[in-house]
Amino acid sequence: MARRAADGRGTTVRAARRPELRLPPLAPFGDAVLEPDGDYDALDFAETDLTGQDGAGARFMDCALTGCALDEASLPRARLLDSVLTGVRGVGTNLAEATLRDVELRDARLGGTQLHGAVLERVLIRGGKIDYLNLRRSRLKDVVFESCVLVEPDFGGARLERVEFVDCALKEADLSAATLVDVDLRGAAPLELARGVDRLSGAVISPAQLLDLAPVLAAELGVRVLADG
Repeated sequence: MARRAADGRGTTVRAARRPELRLPPLAPFGDAVLEPDGDYDALDFAETDLTGQDGAGARFMDCALTGCALDEASLPRARLLDSVLTGVRGVGTNLAEATLRDVELRDARLGGTQLHGAVLERVLIRGGKIDYLNLRRSRLKDVVFESCVLVEPDFGGARLERVEFVDCALKEADLSAATLVDVDLRGAAPLELARGVDRLSGAVISPAQLLDLAPVLAAELGVRVLADG
């Protein structure tokens, strides 16, 4: 599906495809402990404390994680497939090189989450607040950030394709060396870029955002803006 972009040239931006999830009946995870390379199918993690647990390389499929604590949880190279995470919270969660496919993340409260080198496809991040999200060298395709607050997210060296920001606050984002294809930033308010304004080719912004970014763009181009006289 293509949507008309407000760039005055009649071009279009392709909309992201959202996940369509329908979880099966779930069994409770209970008081078990995560294991490296574990296999977790159709499980309900309800208010589960996963603080500091090691689930490196684990696979979660058709799972629901609700109100879980993820502080310092170690989940590098984990695979989250067809799953819903609601109200999860934590600082320092390690999901480096993880795969998230057909996932909804709702009302999360996270800080310093490591997703560098990860692959996100058909992911909806709705509500909540995520501070210092590390997505360096990650690949995002068909990802929607909706009604959430992102503080200093790091997209350095990442590839973003069909990514949308809808009623989303994007504060001091780093786009250094990022590649953007069909990225719709028009719903980001505020839209604040700490670095990487030169990487906006492939993105769509609104006329108002262009005015807001004018000082940063002028600085990037080496243009001095002086008052008359």
